[in-house]
Amino acid sequence: MQRILVMFFILACVTSVAGQQGITLPSEPSVTLPPELARVLRDYEAAWTAKDATRLAKLFAEDGYVLPAGSPPVRGRAGVETFYTGKGGPLFLRAIAYASEGKVGYIIGGYSGAAGGPDDGKFTLTLAKGSDGRWLIMSDMDNANRRRR
Repeated sequence: MQRILVMFFILACVTSVAGQQGITLPSEPSVTLPPELARVLRDYEAAWTAKDATRLAKLFAEDGYVLPAGSPPVRGRAGVETFYTGKGGPLFLRAIAYASEGKVGYIIGGYSGAAGGPDDGKFTLTLAKGSDGRWLIMSDMDNANRRRR
């Protein structure tokens, strides 16, 4: 588990520093997720596209977080549902890295509003396996790509 956390930290730091500096990193190739992790992304896309905050919140652990850029953290399913109410639209997620060990995991990826389009931003999902064996989102953090002018 420690190795997973170190890898996650390094990838998150590189992405964050690049974004703060206005640097667009070369597009990372997509990776194929195991079905149980891919389900998290597909369910997220479907709920976001449908603007269904209730369905989206159910993807989170009871004490999960949304860590929105420019805003304070939002904690808990009820808070997640309130935060996402009225938000949504076309969304296409792709994974560029992932790992899981035991009951914890992560997915790092890119998002776009158009299928096959360039990434509009990047995200990290930290995951925890629920008592039913289903992966739930513990934290969801994303930020938009800034392109050099």
